[in-house]
Amino acid sequence: MVVELFTSAFCGPCRSARAVLTEAVRLVPRARLTEVDVADDPVRAEAAGVTSTPTVLVRTDDGAEVFRAAGAPSLAQALAALARAA
Repeated sequence: MVVELFTSAFCGPCRSARAVLTEAVRLVPRARLTEVDVADDPVRAEAAGVTSTPTVLVRTDDGAEVFRAAGAPSLAQALAALARAA
């Protein structure tokens, strides 16, 4: 499963989202966290339908999206999303 975090350089909530997702991935070692700076990769952000940062997507191993959150999710939300992706 993959957790995608779409961020921007001067985004305060992005730091919170990064901390929560890092902890969630630590607790669920099968999960992999990738971070995408929307300024560095606007094509990928647009393809994912990202319009604000932070945006979090959780995908299953076959690429199906099971969770999307605009803003920083709580640890409970992130872990629930990872459980759906498992």
